[in-house]
Amino acid sequence: MKNIELLNLAKKSIEIEIKELNLLKSRIDAEFLKALHLINDATGKLVIVGIGKSAHVANKIVATLNSTGTPSQFLHASEAFHGDLGIIQKNDVVLCISNSGNSSEIVNVLPYLKQYSSALIGMTGNLESKLAEYSDVVLNTFVENEACPIKLAPTSSTTVQMALGDALAVCLMEMKNFKEQDFAKFHPGGSLGKNLTAKVEQFLSSNKPSVSENAKIREIIISISSSKHGITVVLENEKILGVITDGDLRRMLLNNDSLENITAEKIMSKNPKSIDKNALAKEAMQILKDKNIGQLIVTESRKYFGIIDIHKLLDEGII
Repeated sequence: MKNIELLNLAKKSIEIEIKELNLLKSRIDAEFLKALHLINDATGKLVIVGIGKSAHVANKIVATLNSTGTPSQFLHASEAFHGDLGIIQKNDVVLCISNSGNSSEIVNVLPYLKQYSSALIGMTGNLESKLAEYSDVVLNTFVENEACPIKLAPTSSTTVQMALGDALAVCLMEMKNFKEQDFAKFHPGGSLGKNLTAKVEQFLSSNKPSVSENAKIREIIISISSSKHGITVVLENEKILGVITDGDLRRMLLNNDSLENITAEKIMSKNPKSIDKNALAKEAMQILKDKNIGQLIVTESRKYFGIIDIHKLLDEGII
């Protein structure tokens, strides 16, 4: 097969799945609302059951729901008969996913799913199946065509299942008034968690260089050199007067033949940008980017507390 034919095949598969998603969209109706309210009103968790490719979809939906405020657990249909049915409690709701709705493992476990839970929701592409028959609510995931060239491998069907699971998660987030700060609680690690929760104080330099307004060039150079970030803060009785960077020093040297009477007050940049130590690190990053600067003064009760550097934030995944 030529490359152009492969590209056309790829585009065709995507077109098929888009068509099936549009058909799914047209079927979002009262049954979907019933399923939503059953899950939202449950005093227990949501148990999602699947086998084969639907099991992989079920695991993904579980992960999405758990991270967005709906406690969920996966149950593999073939493992249910070997003790795993014990995860289902009477106040739980069960969502069972099966494209055919008639696979032997699903059919065999249906009576127990129904008996042990408070409600059974079926997600199936076959409204005449055993799964549809047993379910209190049926979510229709019928597809006309799989994207697979031989129309056998689950492609469109799993895409539709996944999209419907996302739709449930999104709506449940709204019903639970799930906000960014709630999302942050479940994502403390990695760059995502840091961007949602990390405070400025966590990323401060180990030293906080400073000089008085009357400091001479030698003292200023030593102070800047002691900082890893090429900056020092000019203070007067703990009040921040300004900052001096190595760039300020270079400009001063270019514009002055004599350094004898040069003091910090004469070369500092006044009214430097600052941020409180308890602010979110992502807020500091936004200021640094907006103002096109490399460092930001950190304060505590408006007093000098430290320096935060853009490179440190970038290294830590703050964007």
